[in-house]
Amino acid sequence: MATSLAQAIAGARRELAAAGVASPDADAALLAAHALGLSRGETEAKAILGAPEPAGYRELVARRVRREPLQHITGRAPFRQLDLAVGPGVFVPRPETELLVQLALDHARQWREHGEVHPAVVDLGSGSGAIALAVATEDPACRVTAVEREPEALRWTRQNLAGSRVRLLECDYRDVTVEGSGRFCVVVTNPPYVPVGEVPGDPEVRDYDPPTALYGGDESGMLFPAAAMDTALRLLRPGGSFVMEHAESQVETVADALSRRGFVDVQCHRDLTDRPRATTAFLPGERD
Repeated sequence: MATSLAQAIAGARRELAAAGVASPDADAALLAAHALGLSRGETEAKAILGAPEPAGYRELVARRVRREPLQHITGRAPFRQLDLAVGPGVFVPRPETELLVQLALDHARQWREHGEVHPAVVDLGSGSGAIALAVATEDPACRVTAVEREPEALRWTRQNLAGSRVRLLECDYRDVTVEGSGRFCVVVTNPPYVPVGEVPGDPEVRDYDPPTALYGGDESGMLFPAAAMDTALRLLRPGGSFVMEHAESQVETVADALSRRGFVDVQCHRDLTDRPRATTAFLPGERD
């Protein structure tokens, strides 16, 4: 007797839970939707109506049991209003990072309230292009630049930014050309910040996210975040803002590093899980 879609999803839930997957119910349903080429709601409706198990579903579940990221299997990652292409070689954007987009949008809006019609925003180390594209999509008045250097990540950056208004600079964010100096209203970044030697426990992160997008360059994890701060000093207009994600353990270190560089109004922000996730700071001076 053929296995029904509902039976297949129920079995997948059990397998994924036994493998330690954090969200077995959602993943089982989303993999079924991917196999069918339907939305999750449409898939659930077909399961209720007694549809059969789709071809290839068990292979998809087996990949997830091996802890391959769901986003690598489906090739897609939701992020705010976006559906991004992702895969090997690029950091999978996290829901927690959506906070950075909101902070950047809020600061860009403040610039418009001061008369800046098209606030310039730059995303350092853009990876999939998630932050840059989200800002450009949700606030079309912003002039957004994305900076990315890693060849494997750039494959995905280019794909996601194709057809958008986001300008892509293919270089190290420490080497952004002088044309950008002193012209940006907002600098936003989610740099690598995991301390070297602190290997993430989740296989999806440890074994699949590119090390260049994870590790912060030294035992404190602050080498690349500090470089982003230095770049922001050069790129920001007077009164411009810096928005950066970091680890919970780095809140005080980040605040001290920003203050030492002359940034003011340094403030930590919590994400939807109430964890310290990002810090904002401003370059001194009047907005002109």
